[in-house]
Amino acid sequence: MKSGSRWIAAGGGLLISLDSVMNPAFPAIAAHFRLAPEQLRWVVVFYVAVYAVVSFVGGAVGDRVGHGRVFVTGVAGSAVAFVAGALAPTFGWLLAARVAQGLAGGLVYGTAPGIVMLATPPGERGRALGFLAAGMGLGFASAPLAAGALLAALGWRSIFYVRVPLGLALLGWALAALPRGRAHVGAPRLRAADFARGAVVHPGALAFLANAGIFAIWLLAPFYLVDRRGLDPVTAGLLFTLTPLGTALAAPLAGRIVDASGARLPVIGGLLLEGAGLAALSQAGPVTPEPALGAALFAAGFGLGLFQVPNMAAVMAAFPAGQQGAAGGFSFFARTSGVVAGVIVLAEIFAARRAHAGFDAAFAEAYVVAAVVVAAAAALAALRRRWPDRTA
Repeated sequence: MKSGSRWIAAGGGLLISLDSVMNPAFPAIAAHFRLAPEQLRWVVVFYVAVYAVVSFVGGAVGDRVGHGRVFVTGVAGSAVAFVAGALAPTFGWLLAARVAQGLAGGLVYGTAPGIVMLATPPGERGRALGFLAAGMGLGFASAPLAAGALLAALGWRSIFYVRVPLGLALLGWALAALPRGRAHVGAPRLRAADFARGAVVHPGALAFLANAGIFAIWLLAPFYLVDRRGLDPVTAGLLFTLTPLGTALAAPLAGRIVDASGARLPVIGGLLLEGAGLAALSQAGPVTPEPALGAALFAAGFGLGLFQVPNMAAVMAAFPAGQQGAAGGFSFFARTSGVVAGVIVLAEIFAARRAHAGFDAAFAEAYVVAAVVVAAAAALAALRRRWPDRTA
């Protein structure tokens, strides 16, 4: 594979991560279908739960039939799913479109890390994964900004339509330039003992916890910024985007640290910073200064970015060279299953508390729980003594 494959993989990560355009639209979607805020969790769960599973399966299939073939299928399916979401006449239709979007997005996410790893020489893979993570972070960061303008001008359906031409452009690029044959690499298969000793399970558990915690922001912050604070969609989008912007900025730095000195320090430090940002947000109220909100949102995102790249590198290093698709798929499975758990649990906490004590108390309690979860992940990371020294 050539270095252009890494750009295409990063483009796929960017396309799928643009789904963060959904989050600022939650209040508008809830109003259109006359739903309570916590019911919007199903828009997340139906999408993320599907691609959590499909990313693992898609990566493994890519090892057998070619990562490029699976990747292209996912990009094409994403474009179709975007159109279906834009046309949704009912909430049930929208959820069905989200399932289709999850199926397609999982194929892209599941193969993108393998494409990157197989296109990169040893010793540079931390930076390459950082590049992929930065592409994803760019999508997460730019989408909320675009969402504010789109919602104000065209309504919530436009957040689906705007991604169709992007998907088609990436599809044409991938069809023209991405190798679609199988990478012939003779290597032993991952053994059950590798799971038992924690080489795979430990970083997977950390990804689960870190992403379960961060979704307190993705799920609840839009309602806080728009409904509780009364901010217009553009201003709310600017504040909201500080979290994914922090992740995007941290990813390349984390990749360089991994290549130079290993995964341990950025993993632990990133989790601690993410937890501190979530804890600070638990104190947010109706008059909290916007600069303080922005600092907490940015800190949580930057911490997640520091954590994700070295954690993914640890997962990829635990799999044999011929199973990098399965490795990337497992990494996203762990991450997204954490998102599903976080959405379900935090939504339940928020709904139960809001019914008795109001929005502010429910918001605070959900963020305290999220911060505790991430702090537990930091403690679990510190207990592991042996991390990969650098990507190989």
